[in-house]
Amino acid sequence: MTSRAWGFAVGCMLVVAMLAPAWADPPVEGTIRLREGQLLRGRFEQERYLEGFQTPLKSSGTFLLVPERGLVWRTELPFAITTVIGPGGLMQEVRGRETTRIPAAKLPFMSKLYAMLSGTMTGDWSALASTFKVVRTPEAKGWNLRLTPLEADDPNLPIQAIHARGFRLLAEIELVKPHGDRDRLVFLNQKIETAQPAAQEAALLAATDPK
Repeated sequence: MTSRAWGFAVGCMLVVAMLAPAWADPPVEGTIRLREGQLLRGRFEQERYLEGFQTPLKSSGTFLLVPERGLVWRTELPFAITTVIGPGGLMQEVRGRETTRIPAAKLPFMSKLYAMLSGTMTGDWSALASTFKVVRTPEAKGWNLRLTPLEADDPNLPIQAIHARGFRLLAEIELVKPHGDRDRLVFLNQKIETAQPAAQEAALLAATDPK
């Protein structure tokens, strides 16, 4: 797996953990918590700032987050790419054709990141606090979080800092990477549904079920 793809996988899992709107000690009163049988849908807009490029690389698409099953992250523009991350690993399709499949056993840190996801969904804030130093700043309308790795220069975690803000749900997150690279994601049109994933979505999630 290339370092870029691995970095994307780590970034996605951190986004998933932050998207899971459940906190043992919520940043502000009123933060929404996913319940059993619920899922979260929305759209995202991403700007990737890379060293040597004057303008950011932009992409957009949709996401589906299903507790205990995983994340379906569909990039629509500029290219159709679907990334699925679950307890069994990572799978990626480009224009409907599978290009990557990596079991969690080959990416040990992914298991820890997925545990962070599961923990936040069940209200276990310590799932993130065990890996990051967390500084929460309440605001008049929402909250800000700053997370920095407890272990600096960890090769398995190519993130220098995470900045996040939101209110009832996460609204924006910035992942600061080494050498000045950073990703900024904005989440739009988010809605919590009490429903099952559609058949195609369920098939994608099944691709990362533990075997």
